[in-house]
Amino acid sequence: MKCNYHTHSTYCDGKEPMALFVRKATELQFDHLGFSSHAPIDFRNDFAIRENHIPTYIQEIEDLKLQFPSVQLFKALECDFIPGISKPFSYFKDKYYLDYIIGGVHLVGNNLMEELWFIDGSKREIYDSGLEKFFKGDIKKAVTAFWEQTFEMIEVEKFDIIAHLDKIKMHNQNRFFSEEESWYRDLVFHALSLIKKNNIIVEINSRGLYKGRCDSFYPSSFVIEKAVQMEIPFLISSDAHLSSELPLYYEEAVEELIKCGVKSLMGFHDGVWSAYDIC
Repeated sequence: MKCNYHTHSTYCDGKEPMALFVRKATELQFDHLGFSSHAPIDFRNDFAIRENHIPTYIQEIEDLKLQFPSVQLFKALECDFIPGISKPFSYFKDKYYLDYIIGGVHLVGNNLMEELWFIDGSKREIYDSGLEKFFKGDIKKAVTAFWEQTFEMIEVEKFDIIAHLDKIKMHNQNRFFSEEESWYRDLVFHALSLIKKNNIIVEINSRGLYKGRCDSFYPSSFVIEKAVQMEIPFLISSDAHLSSELPLYYEEAVEELIKCGVKSLMGFHDGVWSAYDIC
């Protein structure tokens, strides 16, 4: 099978309409394509779908299913977890009858928009200035805050897939901390223990690689290897914002997973996740 469950269109911060993604997926002979606009957040932003647009978003996916029957399409949202600000993930899943939810942390902090550290995006200087502004340059404190917010998300929210698990490394680029440090690995491995406990799927996300912002997949190989030991399930996603990004690093991701000992990936069938063999 060939699947992508993490896709952003012009309903959020994606750059193309959904129809172009479906045409490309059909051309590439994808079996499954899931749309996962960023869920609404209760402050002014330019990256999330507006809640009053969700019914149109859902209807368009249903219409595209009829137009392109060769690829199975799914309705989802990527929900940001920001304590004191974000709505419960179940609110969106239940209200809009979504197939699944992707959970992720892009903004570190709580309660006030003005006090959120944005760890994502194309500008490394935003990461750096936030590190100084909110954590006085203490990278261990800042990174721990990211992971503790991730822990809380895993424990209090109900979702299917965790997005780009170790994205905190993206703008670090080996400047402030090393993934070899024991304190960092302890945080990562605690996240994996919670992921295992709550039956969450880890995505292998290639966006950092094809955007040239990271030298490895999310998560890193040592994380994948540990997750394999713990029998945590995986899927591959390109986190595409353009239809041309759908296939990027897909085969490389399969090779990386096999090298790390992964033998199967998860697919969404008849409303449930089930494994299919990759080797």
